[in-house]
Amino acid sequence: MSVMQKVLTTAAMATSLAATTTAANAQDMRIALVVKALGIGFFEAAAKGAEEAAGELGGTEIIYTGPTDTTAEGQIEVINSLIAQGVDAIAISANDPDALVPALKKAMDRGITVISWDSGVAPEGRMMHLNPSSTELIGNTILKLAADHMPDGGDVAILSASATATNQNAWIEAAKAVLPNYPGINLVATVYGDDLSDKSYREAQGLMATYPDLKAIIAPTTVGILASCQAVTDEGKIGQVNVTGLGLPSEMAGCVESGATESFAIWNPIDLGYAATYIAHELAAGNAAAEPGASISMGRIGAVTLDDTNTGAMSDPFTYDASNIEEFKSIF
Repeated sequence: MSVMQKVLTTAAMATSLAATTTAANAQDMRIALVVKALGIGFFEAAAKGAEEAAGELGGTEIIYTGPTDTTAEGQIEVINSLIAQGVDAIAISANDPDALVPALKKAMDRGITVISWDSGVAPEGRMMHLNPSSTELIGNTILKLAADHMPDGGDVAILSASATATNQNAWIEAAKAVLPNYPGINLVATVYGDDLSDKSYREAQGLMATYPDLKAIIAPTTVGILASCQAVTDEGKIGQVNVTGLGLPSEMAGCVESGATESFAIWNPIDLGYAATYIAHELAAGNAAAEPGASISMGRIGAVTLDDTNTGAMSDPFTYDASNIEEFKSIF
């Protein structure tokens, strides 16, 4: 099924904008949850949270969509299709912070509420951005997860998603900023797997080949951490190279059980999809305004307060290890 088919669900949805009632007066609200790419477990979990929020809010339809690969071009095609539908709101995790701006500005010009979540859009292309957690706290967490299992220090490397992913880059810079707090930890390289399993796997292999004394691979991406775990396992380096970063308990349980991963962290993607949907609804319905200092409801999670760039954070990341992986692996 093409991207166009996924987002244009029926011919009736593609009515003219002139005939579309406003979100505030419409009986039903349609919120598009646009992800980096379809088929990624993290985003599928976020979609469950979006549906939960829609159920609580009532009269809300979720359109879960995205391209088949992690490109800005694919997301632009999706955005244009959603504009043609006349959806009420778009909540997007961006593949590129700048390339999406013209299409999203067009959406806002047509009266569509636009927010970004997880991976942000440049301010001119959205009304607000929801970070899953504090950038500084995530950066410190991913480095600490490696350092906690390196009492004598050593070489670590980072395997990220795409080089243009705003959230990944911000977390990496935050990790670099706290490196002096971890004496003996030496960051030798940062590489990019583009959130593709096969490329991430090859990059992890390359890191181990290039840096024979490597002690840890830090992957702040659910695709990258799982691929790195597999690479370390296949290379017979369990116990020599610890894989850590941000992952899903359901996907990482085997890595923890095998010893390839001592511990990892993640916020709850179900909560993230829930919060993004709730915020998009509140803005589209006119119940809140996206402006510095504003407090916007996130339903059962609480409220988010926006800073001077209309950015807010949902919650702190949580660490998973052998003590709790069984409890969470069946949840997400």
